[in-house]
Amino acid sequence: MPFAEVLSDEPMSKHTTFKIGGPADFVIVSKNSDELTRVLRFLKEREITPMIIGNGSNLIISDSGIRGVVVKNAGGDVKISGKNITAESGAGLTKLAKMSFSSSLSGLEFAQGIPGSVGGAVFMNAGAYGGEISQVLVSSIYLDENLKLKTLEHEGHDFSYRHSFFSENPENIILSSTFTLEEGEKSEIEEKVRGLMTRRAGKQPLEFPSAGSIFKRPEGGYAAELIERCGLKGHTIGGAQVSEKHAGFIINTGGASADDVLRLIEHIQKEVLKKTGVALECEVRRIG
Repeated sequence: MPFAEVLSDEPMSKHTTFKIGGPADFVIVSKNSDELTRVLRFLKEREITPMIIGNGSNLIISDSGIRGVVVKNAGGDVKISGKNITAESGAGLTKLAKMSFSSSLSGLEFAQGIPGSVGGAVFMNAGAYGGEISQVLVSSIYLDENLKLKTLEHEGHDFSYRHSFFSENPENIILSSTFTLEEGEKSEIEEKVRGLMTRRAGKQPLEFPSAGSIFKRPEGGYAAELIERCGLKGHTIGGAQVSEKHAGFIINTGGASADDVLRLIEHIQKEVLKKTGVALECEVRRIG
């Protein structure tokens, strides 16, 4: 396959922000949407159904790894035209945000520092500090389950909290998305970004591998507050720990296994349900 990088028996710990995950039989790395399309068609012709990932920022991959083929969507272009910015799905969300700031466009300040890809952000309607992808997205181009090219306008995305048409129908693969932003003063945008980054660094354990917030926000409250109230801040199983900086994060303190993380998640859910009556729902995806 001359158009993509192919890795065999590849540790998935190299491809997740948690730095956790056993080997995949094969990992094919595509660098843009055209290459991703060619790879998917190549595999479909051979009746191979791959697991598709982006930057691996919202995944817990089993210690036993993944049998078969993983396609890593690992790059893409970002283009600006007036107030519109179009990004291929493999482009980093931080790259998208930085390019918007450099063009004095406002609306993606919340995205600076989120480690996922554009496709992953659209897939789960990523957000932080009051901002969400749904607030700025205009349309997406995607491949349906038969690898036919289609366009989805904003309303078709069916956005809600950490949910979209694509999370409900993962057989559809995002190739690119277009966002409309607002013109602003570059100095004011940069000041807002610096403030959010300072806030993020002060409250989140960025110095450790993690998958970001582990749990969705429960109705009427915050997962981190409930976890802390239950005395679980700092609780450790193996190399996995409830962050002492932010109880909504589970961190890899060094050598954590997926099993460590999953057992810690289960313990948190049981304790919070028992002590508060709230059932915490995972935000991260489990694979394998």
